[in-house]
Amino acid sequence: MLKRFTPHLLLLLSGASLTLAFAPFNMWLLTIPALALAIRQVIKLKHRPFLAGWLFGAGWFGAGISWVHVSIADFGGLPLIASVALMALLCGYLALYPALATKFTAKYFSPQLWPMALPFFWIVAEWLRSWMLSGFPWLSLGYSQLESPLSGFAPIIGETGISALIVISATLFALIHNKRTFANAVLVALCLFTSGYLLKQHTWVTPNKTYSVGMAQGNIAQSLRWVPEQDGPTMDTYWNLTESLWDNDLIIWPEAAVPKLEPLAQPYLAKVNERAFQENTALITGIVNYNWETDEAWNNLIVLGKRTPDATYPDYQYFHNNRFSKHHLLPVGEFVPFEDWLRPLAPLFDLPMSSFSRGDYQQANLVANGIHLAPAICFEIAFPHQVMENVYEDTDMIITVSNDAWFGHSHGPAQHLQIAQMRALELGRPVVRATNNGITAFINHQGEVTTRLPQFEAASITAPVMATTGFTPYYHLQDLGVWIIVIMLLFAAVVLKSRRASNLDSE
Repeated sequence: MLKRFTPHLLLLLSGASLTLAFAPFNMWLLTIPALALAIRQVIKLKHRPFLAGWLFGAGWFGAGISWVHVSIADFGGLPLIASVALMALLCGYLALYPALATKFTAKYFSPQLWPMALPFFWIVAEWLRSWMLSGFPWLSLGYSQLESPLSGFAPIIGETGISALIVISATLFALIHNKRTFANAVLVALCLFTSGYLLKQHTWVTPNKTYSVGMAQGNIAQSLRWVPEQDGPTMDTYWNLTESLWDNDLIIWPEAAVPKLEPLAQPYLAKVNERAFQENTALITGIVNYNWETDEAWNNLIVLGKRTPDATYPDYQYFHNNRFSKHHLLPVGEFVPFEDWLRPLAPLFDLPMSSFSRGDYQQANLVANGIHLAPAICFEIAFPHQVMENVYEDTDMIITVSNDAWFGHSHGPAQHLQIAQMRALELGRPVVRATNNGITAFINHQGEVTTRLPQFEAASITAPVMATTGFTPYYHLQDLGVWIIVIMLLFAAVVLKSRRASNLDSE
């Protein structure tokens, strides 16, 4: 009985073990063997490839995004059994994508051709996962290689391309059955890792001017963020944390750091604006803007203080155009699908600030004290194409702000930071990341965290940020590179399959 279900158990365990490959554990060497073990079990369960792929995905996402349960349980207002059921539903849905990849690969190709066929179906499945139901591209395999030699491929084929390379290598290891197949798997892995290492030595962009940037981390408890009586204390917290930061070229506060709606916060914003001008700097803050006439709300970043170093002092103007409106909204948190049905069901579907309007997909950079910044608010940093569409020739750096207080002491914030690091590496731009309670960090254009604040502390931080010019190959190619790789491999698999069929017919 136990022997019969051993492959099923190994699929779950191999998927769950991938959690250790991602931040904060960063055991990147684990990714290929864990995936190879799973593929081997899929092949053993040859008559049930969809179930096998789904079990692997259930382990992968069940352990990897367990942090989602923290927000559902702590802030969703649901009983434990309901929050666990919702978490299981989400993980079960995400597990469908690797299940589809293994199902279609097994349907059309024999195991010997999987190293050429599976990468194509895997990337198709990951592409679907990145946009279906607004998309959830979290824990894509390539992120696990941020600290490995394979990260050298990121500026050329992006995180998605690294995922394809992992699948190729893992499938070869899964099919080892003699010395020749072992040698082939090792040779391909050595070539990939050596090439990645050599690519890491190349600088794709040109260092430019260095700016001094300060960030404030307020550490405001999630339960207090939208309590009206806490508006004043929260704004005082950020004002006080900024006292040591005014001598920077730029100051950044996190997502919705100002808890009042922008029309109601104008006296406070005017005060910050005036102080920033007096100190010859600029300050970027997150704030919610609400239009009373159209009944629309936007999750915004706005610039206060100097737009350019030689700017003269203006009064704060409500709804000025030096702002960014979040485009990629978080389901349930910022918009509720089928809201007429879902909102009455539970507090989870009626959270404060859960009905935003979308900003444009492509927007002008924020300009603060002469610095051009490509913004991404919270979840948006996980979508490379959206970030890329907002990086222009004169973009100095990427700014991402977030509030990860929803996820408590889980590994979610560390994974979120890892995603931001990958964007820096792919696009060759430094990333400054300001958060409410961590992880606030400075990331250089090579994807390395240079300075960071501890989590769950109210604190300020200052660091130099070296802007860059020029573009990586990935900026121009986008995902064309990975599609060329996987389609060529698929074509080779089809040709080999046809030849084998012809040989059998001739016999």
